[in-house]
Order: sequence, then C-alpha cells, then structure tokens
Amino acid sequence: MELHNIIEDMIISRVDVIFDDIRKEKNPANLCLCDHCRMDTICYVLNRTPPHYIVSNRGASRVQWESLERQQQEADITTLIYEGLKRVNHNQRPNYNHSAGGNESGLNSNLPVFNIPTIIGRLFNGNNFAPLAGIDVELLHNGELVPMKDQNWQNPCRIVANTEGTFSFWPAATASSSAGQRETFEYSLRVAAPEFETLIHFFEIPVASEIQTAGSFTLERTFKLPDLYMFPPGEAEQNGCEG
Repeated sequence: MELHNIIEDMIISRVDVIFDDIRKEKNPANLCLCDHCRMDTICYVLNRTPPHYIVSNRGASRVQWESLERQQQEADITTLIYEGLKRVNHNQRPNYNHSAGGNESGLNSNLPVFNIPTIIGRLFNGNNFAPLAGIDVELLHNGELVPMKDQNWQNPCRIVANTEGTFSFWPAATASSSAGQRETFEYSLRVAAPEFETLIHFFEIPVASEIQTAGSFTLERTFKLPDLYMFPPGEAEQNGCEG
C-alpha cells in the first residue's frame, strides 16, 4: 500500500495556476516567480495545511468532498499561497539567482533528453523529530556532486530555518540517444554535521527520455523522498535506522 496526501496535489496545482496568472497579468507587484520561490511557497503552504491521506490510486477514485467544504478549503489554500509568496519574496535565499528562467548548458533543445524530476525531501533530528536547519545536503551520482538544472538550484542544498527541514534539487537533463528510451538513475544523499552521524541515503529514479527539455516545475516531475532522520553518534543503530 502507498499513502498519498491529496492536499499536496491541490496545493502544487494551485500554486502553478496562481504563478501563471500573475505572469499573464504582467506581475504588477514585481514578485519573484522563479522556481526556487515557487518551491518555497509550496513548502510554506504545505507546512500550514493539514494533510488528507488516501491509500494508493484506488482511494483517489473514492474521495468525495462536499462542494462547500472543498470550496472553502481551496479558498483557504489560495489565501495561504499569496501569504507565502509575499513572505518568500521578503526572505529570498541570498545565494541564488532569482531569475525566472535559465537554460541548461551543453544541451541541444532539438535532441532527446532525460528530464530528471525535481527531488524533494525533509530532514529531522531523530531524537526529538524537530526539523533541521543550517545543514548542507549533497546529491551525488557515482560519488560526484550532481550538476543542477541552472544556477537557481544549488548542490549542496543548505536547509534554511523557514522551510521546516525541506531540501530540494533539480538535476540537469541528460542527453539521450532517442526519445522513449528508459533508464534508471542512481543517486545518493550525503549529509554531514558535527553533532550527528553522517547520513547516506541511496535511491533510484526511473526516467523515460523526451524530445523537449522540461522548463518549469510540475507535480508530474516531482520525486518525493521519505522523511530522513539524523542521530548523534551511535544512536542510529539503537533506533534500528538505516541510511
């Protein structure tokens, strides 16, 4: 069985719509609409909205909400999105170029590529379950730092206090010999902090190649990692946790 938070789907979809609407209206408030600010806005709303879990895709077909309840929930989420967008804009990450776009170097837009999805995860203190901050998370492939899609995405990614332990990456697209080719990309996360044991987490992402390079964040291109926990030296084994 697989648990899925359908509120997360609603929030991401609504953020996409609002960002697109602001662009269509010529962005009169001159808000930053880059991918990082979009992701930070999503995190802001997710951390302030109760989840609604279903079991696998079969549960999705049985979810029934009263129209008034759903309308009120969508209205509350919309209010939180605008609030989050304003707060994110007032507290932008200083180490990022907040241009709305950016081209991936070294790729011909007419050739097929593997569009690696955005990778999102959260990191917690294993003793008290508090979200961690001020810690760098490295995304590695074959022991090397993975290049990011553009300069708006950083590797290592530093977790900041206002994102509740959330880190994110968007690996650069990789050239493919033909469209429709399938390949599994193997990655690892490495997190080192003085007061904790070094955490290493391995995972794989299956990807099919496409002609067009992905240009903006969408729900369909998000790979969500399980919550990760760090422990002081020697305590990971006591808690039965593995990297």
